[in-house]
Amino acid sequence: MVSFTASSIAVDSASATAAVSYPGTINARFVKDQSDRQSMDGLRHALKAAIEKSSATNQSGRLFAGGILTSANSKKWFHATLPINWIQKLSSEHHFGNYVVTCRQTGTKTWEDMPIYARIGMHLLFACMLDHKLLKTHRIQHLFSSSSIKQGKHFDAPESVAQIAHFIKTYKLDLSELLQPDVKQYKSFNEFFYRKLRPDVRPIHEQHDPNILVSSADCRLCVFESITAATQVWIKGKSFSVEHLVQDKELAEQFEGGSIALFRLAPQDYHRFHSPVTGQIAKAPVKIDGTYLTVNPMAVNEDLDVFTENVRKVTVIELEQGSGLRNARFDQAVFVSIGALLVGSIVLTGAQEPGSKVSKGDELGYFAYGGSTCILLFKAGAVQFDEDLVATSRQGVETLVRMGERIGARA
Repeated sequence: MVSFTASSIAVDSASATAAVSYPGTINARFVKDQSDRQSMDGLRHALKAAIEKSSATNQSGRLFAGGILTSANSKKWFHATLPINWIQKLSSEHHFGNYVVTCRQTGTKTWEDMPIYARIGMHLLFACMLDHKLLKTHRIQHLFSSSSIKQGKHFDAPESVAQIAHFIKTYKLDLSELLQPDVKQYKSFNEFFYRKLRPDVRPIHEQHDPNILVSSADCRLCVFESITAATQVWIKGKSFSVEHLVQDKELAEQFEGGSIALFRLAPQDYHRFHSPVTGQIAKAPVKIDGTYLTVNPMAVNEDLDVFTENVRKVTVIELEQGSGLRNARFDQAVFVSIGALLVGSIVLTGAQEPGSKVSKGDELGYFAYGGSTCILLFKAGAVQFDEDLVATSRQGVETLVRMGERIGARA
C-alpha cells in the first residue's frame, strides 16, 4: 500500500492541489472532484506524486516509504474523537480492515489489527468506478510494477534493518519461533520479512497421510467447494476463470467446476509457503507476467481481476493417494503463488524439476515484502474441505490458520 508524507502534492496546472493532512491520508474532496471531472490524468499524477514523494522519516525504525503505517503514526485525536467500535464497523463495511475467525472451534471473530490510517489511501483507489478504469490503464499498471521493484530494492538495502525493530513491536511478533531469533543477524528488512521458522513450531497435521490437506501458509483462508461459489461470494473479478488464472486452456478444462482454496498472507505473516499436498512435480513451474495490484479483500471483492492480472507462478502437482478407496479425481492439484502490491519477487526454493518428490509441509518458496496470496485448485469431487472453513467462507469471512494445519481431505 502507498503512504503519503508530503504536506501537499502538486498534480499539474489543470488540477487542484491534493492536500495531505496526516500520514496515510489524502484529501477525499480532491479525489472526488477528479472523479466527477473524469480526469484520469489528474488521478494518475496524484498517485504517482504520492508514491514518489513518500520517504522514510527521520525517526529510526518507522517506515513510511514502504507503507508500514501503524498506530504509532496516527494522531491522538483520531481515537479520541471516534469510538473504536464505530471505526471497526465502518472499516469492515468498506474493507479498511477485516474481521477474521481466529478460533475454529468456537467460530470467534476478531478484528484484524490492520491500521485504518494506511487503509484510507488504498480505499480511495478502489472506492469509485472511475478508479477501476484508472487501475486498468497501462500507465498505472506500469507505475505499480516499477514502484514494487523500487520498494523491493529499498527493502534489500542494508539501511532497511533500522525498520525491523518497529515492525516486530507493531505486529507483536514472537521471536522465539524464528530459526534465527537474533534480529541483528538479518542483513536487510527483506531478509527478516521472509524469515525462517523452527520446524517444530509448525507441525504438519497427519504428515504421513497423503489424503489429508494442510494449509500452505500462515494466512487468512477461504475455501469453496466450487469455483462458481467462490466467484459468487469472494472473487468478484469480471474476467476471473481458471483459464485466465493458469493461462493454459487444456489444463484449465480439467479443473473447471473444481474446488478452490485461497491463502491470503498479510504483511505480518510468516511469508514462506509450503506444499499443502504430497505428490510429485508434474512439470516445471510456469511464470506468468502481470502487474502488482493489492490482494486485500477490498480489491478481491470488487470487479478488479486481481488474481488473473498479477504476476504469478503456476505449479502442477501429481497427487499421491493414501489408504482407502481411491478417488480418480484426486490425481492432480494446481498451486498458484501470486505477487501483490509492493511484492517485487516470488522466489521458488523447493522442488521444481518434473518428477521431483514433494511432501506436505515441504517449502515451495517465499514472497518478498508485501501482502500476497496462494491459490490451490482441485478437480471437481476430488476433495472435501473442513466444514467450519466452508461455512465461514460462505459468509465471506476468512479464517486465520497456520501452515501445516488441517484444512480438508480427499473426498
